[in-house]
Amino acid sequence: MPLQHIFIVYLIGTLLVFLPSFGFAKLFTIAGEKSWKAYVPFYNTWVMQTLTQRPKHWVFWQFIPVVGWFITPGIFIEFAKVFGKFSLGQHSLASLAAPVYFPYMAYKEVPKFIGADAVRKHKKKSWREWIDAAIFAIVAATLIRTFVFEAYTIPSPSMEKTLLVRDFLFVSKLSYGPRIPNTPLSVPFVHNYLPGSSRKSYTQALKIPYTRWFATSPRRGDVVVFNFPEGDTVINKEDYQSKHPYYQLCRELGNGDMDKGRKIVLNDPDQYPLAVHPADKTDNYIKRCIAVAGDTLQIINSDVFINGKKSELPPYSQLDYEIESNQVLDGDFVKSEFDADLFNPQESVALGGNKYRMILTARAVEKMKKSSLIKSITPALDTSTATYNPLYENYVWYNKWSTDNYGKIWIPKKGAKLVLTPENYSIYERPIRVYEKNDFYYKDGKYFLNGKEILEYTFKMDYYWMMGDNRHQSQDSRFWGFVPEDRIVGKAWMIWFSWDGGPRWKRLFHIIK
Repeated sequence: MPLQHIFIVYLIGTLLVFLPSFGFAKLFTIAGEKSWKAYVPFYNTWVMQTLTQRPKHWVFWQFIPVVGWFITPGIFIEFAKVFGKFSLGQHSLASLAAPVYFPYMAYKEVPKFIGADAVRKHKKKSWREWIDAAIFAIVAATLIRTFVFEAYTIPSPSMEKTLLVRDFLFVSKLSYGPRIPNTPLSVPFVHNYLPGSSRKSYTQALKIPYTRWFATSPRRGDVVVFNFPEGDTVINKEDYQSKHPYYQLCRELGNGDMDKGRKIVLNDPDQYPLAVHPADKTDNYIKRCIAVAGDTLQIINSDVFINGKKSELPPYSQLDYEIESNQVLDGDFVKSEFDADLFNPQESVALGGNKYRMILTARAVEKMKKSSLIKSITPALDTSTATYNPLYENYVWYNKWSTDNYGKIWIPKKGAKLVLTPENYSIYERPIRVYEKNDFYYKDGKYFLNGKEILEYTFKMDYYWMMGDNRHQSQDSRFWGFVPEDRIVGKAWMIWFSWDGGPRWKRLFHIIK
């Protein structure tokens, strides 16, 4: 963890125990302690634990990064009790509004110090026991969800057949290092919107810069959960969001002219209500990491090459193929023998003779190549950029790339320098301007960064290239570009449950590869 991140974490922890000190000083005096002790961070909580006769080791827990932020309010609640404060509202104020509540309590109410013995004699009502237990469970679950693992559901077929729709996953937050939430003030267990509502589930009143502890990088081949990079701005309607991205809509409305399309959107807020999300609150995507920072990627006739070397397809990845057989194929036979579907057997008539179009895994392709039934098998290549297609970033069209013939393209690496050219400006403009938060533009043949003319740019973050295993049914980096390191959530680890009209028992507790 960089020293800057360590400093920020402990600065927040120190402020939590220092800001209420003005109130603590008066309360310490009432309890018979010297007031100056209230102004020494962490020593003041040691004194509180002494006065409340609670375990002193709680003070040391405060030094555990982030966990300590949750221990401190617990100490404050116990301290409020020795002044006769037992209600749920008082405890909520002590934990959530300590800098205001304790000075108010000390100077406005001037409470009596009743001591730890009186606190032990106080009996909670049964409903308070349940609420306190629920709060503890929420805090514990939030810590686990933030720093250890989180449950996700597969909503789309972009990763089939590696992952199926309605697979339920555990995603490891420890694999790449836990990421501290940019927006910690959020409704527990809710991502970016309140359930059944278009209202945001978080507030940006408190914002924390990108921080990741014990960071390690995703490796090629990892199945990764990340925040959708272009989900920072979305149309806040059900049929839009990341399903129909804002930037894609702007390209559609402007027929490739982003500025024109953006003006149309901004001038019609009723039709296109906007929502802007911080990096950790954009929609979650799951794809396979194909290339890492510093790699050069190229796709030739659906084959992926990394640094000039052909990459092997994941065993359960899927591509569209055109098949010609030596006889008419039966759908049930194809399913049992090759685990493939003849979605429209009548299509073979249009294709001519015993010709079919199928979605096949790499394993099915190898098996078909060895079968005497199959005359030929070739990839069905995508030619969607023969005409302008707003699904892609404009530079894909300019370069006449497609999902099956793409690049070469270099993946930005932290500390690496990029010599800027008119050809690569549109590819790297968004990472430099949006993801790395610079005022960056190209004018009159010159490049300007934060008001200064430049010829090259040094990247501040690592970036990754993500693609779905179901290559022709996946919206991924080929359409919207790079995934910056601050969007990485975790590594898909295990399928803990799966459902398709009933449990898919064979998939339970399956480790994801």
